[in-house]
Amino acid sequence: MKYVYPSVFHANSDGSYTITFPDLPGCISEGKSLPSAMEWAQSALLEWLQYLIDENEPIPVASPIRAIKTESDAEFVTLIYAEIAIAKSA
Repeated sequence: MKYVYPSVFHANSDGSYTITFPDLPGCISEGKSLPSAMEWAQSALLEWLQYLIDENEPIPVASPIRAIKTESDAEFVTLIYAEIAIAKSA
């Protein structure tokens, strides 16, 4: 299964980033640089979705990127991609 979710990257004063996923409350990550934050965002998304699948919880529909609003100039919205292999039953 392939998923794409909008995420909000908040630039912190120390150069690090905090990442949230508006459609997945509680799914939060951080990175010390933008490249690191991108990697950690994808990892957080993968783990969050895998947890939902493992627990037979519904996976929320991703909002359109244009629907996500930022709260300050220190934030931007981008899409994060995740692909999860689903094991087939015997």
